Amino acid sequence: MAQSQSFLGALAYALAFLKFSLAVDTLSANQVIRDGQTLVSQGQMFELGFFSPGKLNARFLGIWYKTTPDIVVWAANRNQPITDSQGILNISRNGTLLLSRGERIIWSSNLSFVASTPVLQLLDTGNLVLIDNTNGTSPKNYMWQSFDYPGNTRLPGMAMVDSPGTEQDRYLTSWRSTDDPSLGDFTYRIENHGLVELVIYNKQVKRCRSGPWNGHYFSNLPFFPTVPFKPNLALNKDRVLVYDNSSSITRLTLDESGYLQRYMMNEGKNEWNLVMTIPRDSCDNYGRCGPNAICKINKIPICECLKGFSPRSQQDWNVQDWSSGCSRIRPLDCQNGDGFQKVGANFPDRLQSQLNINMSFDVCQAQCSQSCSCTAFATPVIGDGVTGCLMWYGDLIDIREVPGADSMLNFHIRLPRSELESDNDSDKNKKKKKPGQLIFMLTAVGVLICGIILGAILLKIRLMRQGERKTEDLDLPSFDLATIVAATDNFSSENMIGEGGFGQVYRGSSPDGQEIAVKRLSKTSRQGLEEFKNEVSLIAKLQHRNLVRLLGCCTEGDERMLIYEYMQNKSLDNFIFDQERRTILTWPKRFDIIMGIARGLLYLHHDSRLKIIHRDLKTSNILLDENLNPKISDFGLARILGGGVGIARTKRVIGTYGYMAPEYTIDGKFSVKSDVFSMGVVLLEIVSGKRNRGFRHLDHYRSLLGHAWLLWNEDKALELMDECLKDSFVECQVKRCIHVGLLCVQKHAEDRPVMSSVLFMLGSEEGAILPEPKEPGFFMERSSFNEKTGASEANTYTISVTDLEGR
Repeated sequence: MAQSQSFLGALAYALAFLKFSLAVDTLSANQVIRDGQTLVSQGQMFELGFFSPGKLNARFLGIWYKTTPDIVVWAANRNQPITDSQGILNISRNGTLLLSRGERIIWSSNLSFVASTPVLQLLDTGNLVLIDNTNGTSPKNYMWQSFDYPGNTRLPGMAMVDSPGTEQDRYLTSWRSTDDPSLGDFTYRIENHGLVELVIYNKQVKRCRSGPWNGHYFSNLPFFPTVPFKPNLALNKDRVLVYDNSSSITRLTLDESGYLQRYMMNEGKNEWNLVMTIPRDSCDNYGRCGPNAICKINKIPICECLKGFSPRSQQDWNVQDWSSGCSRIRPLDCQNGDGFQKVGANFPDRLQSQLNINMSFDVCQAQCSQSCSCTAFATPVIGDGVTGCLMWYGDLIDIREVPGADSMLNFHIRLPRSELESDNDSDKNKKKKKPGQLIFMLTAVGVLICGIILGAILLKIRLMRQGERKTEDLDLPSFDLATIVAATDNFSSENMIGEGGFGQVYRGSSPDGQEIAVKRLSKTSRQGLEEFKNEVSLIAKLQHRNLVRLLGCCTEGDERMLIYEYMQNKSLDNFIFDQERRTILTWPKRFDIIMGIARGLLYLHHDSRLKIIHRDLKTSNILLDENLNPKISDFGLARILGGGVGIARTKRVIGTYGYMAPEYTIDGKFSVKSDVFSMGVVLLEIVSGKRNRGFRHLDHYRSLLGHAWLLWNEDKALELMDECLKDSFVECQVKRCIHVGLLCVQKHAEDRPVMSSVLFMLGSEEGAILPEPKEPGFFMERSSFNEKTGASEANTYTISVTDLEGR
């Protein structure tokens, strides 16, 4: 009898739950959701229920993606956790949502009107809406919706709102930590002061600005129009809304460290891909270079004073402390008339400014000229083709050079006439020199023609110029074989400075005295004509101070040679792995090298006209010039990703042991994230002075990556540092580099940061909170019978995989 009652009780419970589950996306007034029960949107996109974040035992009511439940997009009781599993969600008689535990109300929707037949519904947009069933399900009939109360995530269709003087502002707020959804220190807001822009705040302090809306996108973020998601902006009197317009599964999250991150779902793999991070780099930090200075992320140093200004404290600038900014070299002279100098950069922040509507450029300039306190002006697009006149007063703050910036970003700074005239005088002097220079050149030519010896030299120069003709297919200067043979002393062994999978590299001297490096394809090389043409076609189009410069090529007969600028200090591995020379690279120099490599890789991935994956980044492919500045070289294995492609796959995996990412080694998949993995290996090698491949430790058989991971978890990260750095290291920088290195070498590609984030994190201030790294790739222990300690990492290898997905 007891068993029968027990069975009937269980059946009744099951039937009750089944009845509840018949309408999986809605909740009526006579129903409740208990901990363990959920609502699921009609298309199985989102799920509503109770969750515990991370290691926390507290319970929260929230919404997450059905297929990736660890991605929570909204939480109701962020600041009022439930300490057990007794939480209940229901709809009160008047239509108010109530989250309670026993008699205690934890959270409510606070409706101001009564609904006769209230229904709660979870939509496939991720929006939780409360409707009165008698009025229909149109959005205009929503009595309450979760989209009006955003957390740390913005979904397509969710608006950010600036509505001054009301309580209708809508903005993102970060979690306190990955385990704590309560309100964190960071907010992401839309602000409208005549020109609309988005701002990230750390409490009340600005951290990053988007720049003003120019009618199509936010001016400091010109890459927005090229991606599937695009912000839309709507103006309704003083109320401003910005929202995503996207058919893709995407989300924008403000994380606990204050980074704004855009993710997109790869539905075929059910994986989230990180496609954008803001701040992108150190120049995105608000006021990075102080007043009246401009930040240029591709320059070293990154800060420089505006035209007509000099550092307020040269001593501070010498140690790369730019916070004091710059001051005028010569004072303005309003009475005698000042002039203006155009600056191609994002607009300074509008701390002291005035905006006038419908004003032409000439009138705007005249208005600024007439006001002695006006320091700069611009004519921004306000909307619908309407331009305004924006005038700044006082110091100019938060200026950065934006790669690919259009004319809408130009502004004009006020300078004394004397400052502008000095430039004009310099230009005039240059023009005056031209007739004299021409006469000198004609005289020299006459002397050369008359002289037998000088005539022979002229003939040789003419032959060289013939040799430097543009080849039809490579669009690069071509050198004749005889010139290269003479330059390298017939490829003598004394001039050979390196050897790799491609062939030999020789030092040479061109007829004009310039030192060159000649990379000669060996006839027995594993790399052939394809890699040769690939390197020429790629690097000839790239210009960056941290990429090696290609001067020309030679394709005469069966010879295939590349001619580069000569790097006096050869490659990075010749320093950090050499017991004597490693002491030359003190910590400040190593940190500069790390930052230079990161800037070069950022250029390849994001800032160049082409998105280029290097595929063979390693210490031996980092060359050092006479000042030990790093330059990335060897683009024979590089590939272009175009047309919005994020990941490609190849049948022919070529690379170097110890530097290749797991997904590339095993499946042939390469992306910017596979380069980031290589960057992480290089970074940890620079810090430790040890090779990843061939690393040995008495207590285990793990690689350098595994050893760094073990030390990190034991809070002994500094033990990884090269012992020769003990007299020059900066503890916070070393720890940060190890931290970032471990983030780069995480096993799963989606966990690794993009290069803009890497550069930003490396340059972040002491005390900045970075994400915790997960287990690195290839963490498993190796056999004790692996290759000998110190084995060369220069050897490349090739494996085959089956499918081909893109180039």
